[in-house]
Amino acid sequence: MTGPIALPGAPLPMSTATTRQTPQPNSQEEALRRTAQEFESVFLSEMLAPMFEGLDTEGLGGGGMGEQIFRPMLVERYAESISRSGGVGIADSVVREFMRMQQSQNPPEAAPGPISISPSEETDGAHS
Repeated sequence: MTGPIALPGAPLPMSTATTRQTPQPNSQEEALRRTAQEFESVFLSEMLAPMFEGLDTEGLGGGGMGEQIFRPMLVERYAESISRSGGVGIADSVVREFMRMQQSQNPPEAAPGPISISPSEETDGAHS
């Protein structure tokens, strides 16, 4: 089953689908993509947390200390799920900007051309 799981009392269904299949990038790009998704997940978690602060605690967790501990973890999982399923575009922007920055720091090397010898370097074949 790859559809979302509806949890009673939970505001959003959790998806059990795995990440999308994409062509295999090199390890550096893959690490950059993973880091950007983690950043997006943390950002979304911080943005989602205030939405859940005002909710009544008699739903999913039943209130009390358990609810206070469980709710932030649930919000983190929601944020991770949103980020893995395509997110809101933050990860894509971060990857694009880092790639642009890397390319500007490491311009493509020009193809080697003929070596020019200045007239002062020319000799009669004698090496010093």
